Amino acid sequence: MFKIFLFLLSLNLCMNAKTLSRTQVIMSTFITISAHEKDKRYIEDGFKIIRNVEMSLSSYNPKAKIFLLNKNLQVELDEYTYEALKLAQKYYKQSDGYFDVTIGSITKDLYKFGENEQVVTKKELQSAKVDFLALSFDKKKAYIKNGIKIDLGGMGKGFAVDRVVEYFLERDVKDATIAASGDIRCLMVCSIDIQNPFNDNALISFESSKENLGITTSGNYNRYIKSVKNNHLINPKLKKSQDNFIFITLIGDISSSDLDAYATAVSVMPKDKAYEFLERIGVAYIVLQSDKELVISKNISKFTNNLIISDAVKKQPRYIYYKKQK
Repeated sequence: MFKIFLFLLSLNLCMNAKTLSRTQVIMSTFITISAHEKDKRYIEDGFKIIRNVEMSLSSYNPKAKIFLLNKNLQVELDEYTYEALKLAQKYYKQSDGYFDVTIGSITKDLYKFGENEQVVTKKELQSAKVDFLALSFDKKKAYIKNGIKIDLGGMGKGFAVDRVVEYFLERDVKDATIAASGDIRCLMVCSIDIQNPFNDNALISFESSKENLGITTSGNYNRYIKSVKNNHLINPKLKKSQDNFIFITLIGDISSSDLDAYATAVSVMPKDKAYEFLERIGVAYIVLQSDKELVISKNISKFTNNLIISDAVKKQPRYIYYKKQK
């Protein structure tokens, strides 16, 4: 059985003798693909797929489609880029605009996350252009208005994981996992530890209750500039970093693209709206709020077995285990 630590860049995989695991740095993070030794020839194919996705969706690589769109305000699309933009359009509508890939004007131009990072002023943030309707595209070409920048980081890793999963399932590769930082897909039953953000211990542990399950985490504590107040999760409506949640973990059998995007969107929503959205989409969730209150969805047993909450959490009365239903 696989053992995967979310939030850790170095993944801890407990494997049997017939399981092979490889890790490469792609999409600015550690990607780990594990499979049964009989399917080892497909592991490298999985990495190639993720590198191809990066060349479509990256806003950092000068040869990538999204980078060229941001630079030239237009670009000819390939299959991956068109599909990702269509999904981004869906997420924008479903989330009432809280998932908005045009936050690149803030993440790329102002904070410069992943490059020459810098703290910016409230005035600079408020003057940034964020407008999903300033993006237009069809199957062949995409256009953006001047001042708009596209950042697909809120769904890109989940999208890449899905492409590898599709490839594996087409070849009947089922004894495998794909882990792209906080985006995990277990094609068989696996064991998961969610790390405590304040130390190296596990906060919650569980086993997946079914095959082909996705686990996605979005957090504000592991990517910020000088202070967590300048984290990478940007509320596109308020044009500032979110401060309601320390992390949100979603568990479900929907696509990893969906899980990744929904986690991003929920992270920047007001609390009441966030929980209402989570209940509506039907995934399981584990949420650590900024007030240190832990909220676990009532449907967690639908997707997990042997849920273990650390004693350190149980001893603190400010933690609750289930979101109360209205």
